[in-house]
Amino acid sequence: MKKITALLLSLMMMCCFAATGFAKKITVATDTNFPPFEFKDPKTGEHTGFDVELWDAIAKEVGIEYDLQPMDFNGIIPGLQSGQIDVGIAGMGIKPERAKVIDFSEPYYKAGLLLLVKSSTNDIAGIEDLEGKLVATKLGTTSESFLKENAKAKEIKLYPNNDAMFMELMMGGVDAVMFDSPVIAHYMREVGKEKVKVVGPLYGLDAATGSFYGIGFPKGSPLVIKVNAALKSLKESGAYRDLYIKWFNTEPK
Repeated sequence: MKKITALLLSLMMMCCFAATGFAKKITVATDTNFPPFEFKDPKTGEHTGFDVELWDAIAKEVGIEYDLQPMDFNGIIPGLQSGQIDVGIAGMGIKPERAKVIDFSEPYYKAGLLLLVKSSTNDIAGIEDLEGKLVATKLGTTSESFLKENAKAKEIKLYPNNDAMFMELMMGGVDAVMFDSPVIAHYMREVGKEKVKVVGPLYGLDAATGSFYGIGFPKGSPLVIKVNAALKSLKESGAYRDLYIKWFNTEPK
């Protein structure tokens, strides 16, 4: 009887592995502060946001259990490379250099970069006016590489989180902030309001810049195909659209 029970348990584990590619609870990394994609709800203390809820829907569709692990953005890709993390969803731009070291899902969000200044600023109308200026952005992000390649700023100041770079702008420590469009829009709507304004067009709308967000995995992960299928299913069912409207107040692009 013990042998039969052990055999049945073994078969159940094999079926679980065949269905999902993982026979255990996986670790999913997300950014600690990237609203409206991921952030800690001040009322509940729980992490929430578009990415968090989208992943939960994907996990249910695929049939896997997971632990959510908030961490600094610049630690996610190394964590995937080392195998300490199974999945990373953090508004991560699909860039060629990243795709060399990790695998990505199909794109699930189209972003772009915006340049933000204080409402009283009159001498910056676009990235071409950053020469001799101080500009802030988040460390290890698409906007950092874009600024280094395209702006002639006096200094590009890098911060570990969104709050710090926005605060630096409001305190007069920098002349401008460049970052992902949905985060800039969220800050303007929730915090900045009439204190800040966007100047110039939407920058970085090309594949090399990483304007499309994807879910990251270790190279060769069996989850990639299943997550892509789940994303397709959520879009076809309307569940993706519902989440998009909930967090961005607009139809999916």
